[in-house]
Amino acid sequence: MPQALIESLDHEGRGVAHADGKAIFIEGALPGEIVEYSCYRKKAKYEQAQAVAIVKASSQRVEPFCRYFGVCGGCSMQHMGPAAQTAAKQRVLEDALWHIAHLTPETILPAIAGAPWGYRHRARLSVRHVAKKGGVLVGFREKRSSYVAVMDSCAVLPPAVSALLPRLGELIAQLSIPDRLPQIEVAIGDDQVVLVLRILEALSAPDEALLREFADRHGVVFYLQTGGPDTVVLFHPLDAPPLAYTLPDFGVELRFAPTEFTQVNPGVNRMLVRRALALLRPQAGERIADMFCGLGNFTLPIARSGATVVGIEGSKALVERARANAELNGLHERCEFAVANLFAATPESVAALGHFDKMLIDPPREGAVDLVKCLGADGPARIVYVSCSPATLARDAGILVHEGGYALRGAGIASMFPHTSHVESIALFER
Repeated sequence: MPQALIESLDHEGRGVAHADGKAIFIEGALPGEIVEYSCYRKKAKYEQAQAVAIVKASSQRVEPFCRYFGVCGGCSMQHMGPAAQTAAKQRVLEDALWHIAHLTPETILPAIAGAPWGYRHRARLSVRHVAKKGGVLVGFREKRSSYVAVMDSCAVLPPAVSALLPRLGELIAQLSIPDRLPQIEVAIGDDQVVLVLRILEALSAPDEALLREFADRHGVVFYLQTGGPDTVVLFHPLDAPPLAYTLPDFGVELRFAPTEFTQVNPGVNRMLVRRALALLRPQAGERIADMFCGLGNFTLPIARSGATVVGIEGSKALVERARANAELNGLHERCEFAVANLFAATPESVAALGHFDKMLIDPPREGAVDLVKCLGADGPARIVYVSCSPATLARDAGILVHEGGYALRGAGIASMFPHTSHVESIALFER
């Protein structure tokens, strides 16, 4: 079995080593360790491998908390302590900014971190009817596999939801369509747990009775989905209140549909919104843009400051949701919303929105390259950029600094997904 000295971590949390002129990316290995490894993919310039034995362990190595770690593909970094994970993600961000954009932030912002377990309020669970494994499996997929991991708990789901995994398997096994229900989407608000069942065939009357009894016994709300997101309908109980979460620092409540985007980690989201507003410093009388505004996660806190906010989003449904949330919180007079494809922004389309004193940008993984290219001499004096991809943040930061006349005042990470390699980050730009 070959051995390697691990030099660093890559952006996916894998140990990086070199041998025979190749880079070797080794899952389950940490910097400074000597490991034995087994390759599962060989290419001309690199190999992908799995650590099979730790010859010399790092001081950062910890015993994984979850007994399914290494089989379940939901987590990749449980062998690393939470503080070390945060530091590694900060390095991923700094490396991306330097290697992609040749930038170093003037200030490294303190990392935002919350509870390492039970944090996940959104999840997409796979369901498979596997008779030889004891019936119906409900959980995440195995690492590098389409198979569903055999698991009866999940440490990153809230305990009440984790405890439902085996019970959901038992429930689905009793239905008339156990092999026609491939997915359960979990959406959790401050006061309720919603389970969206993806069904490929109609339920029978006895099936419906079983679901109602399960929902009542376990205090959950069932929705059914027969096709795309627009086919999601409330099933039971029919008098369930709408899903919602609060941002207590700003006195706002945001309602959302089960399949609409919200952040996975509500505790870290609250801290991230607080950080974003502290960096943005909205003032009464200012006109501020919230680009990729979603359902108003940043828009409403900005409006609460007294500023006028223009929320732009590509999804008509999310714009309608944001507008309703502004009404709900009595902030509609300070909020404007519009549907626009920001991935196709032009100088003309951005100029047509009028002058903005400040701007918040919170794009998906693709980033906001077309938008930032449009921010000319009349662009906002201050920009806060929230990102779920260090690579696209770095690319866009390069444009803002090298072409747009901005300075990168600060950047830091938010540990939105503990025990995974996902890096959420936030950056401040000023003219």
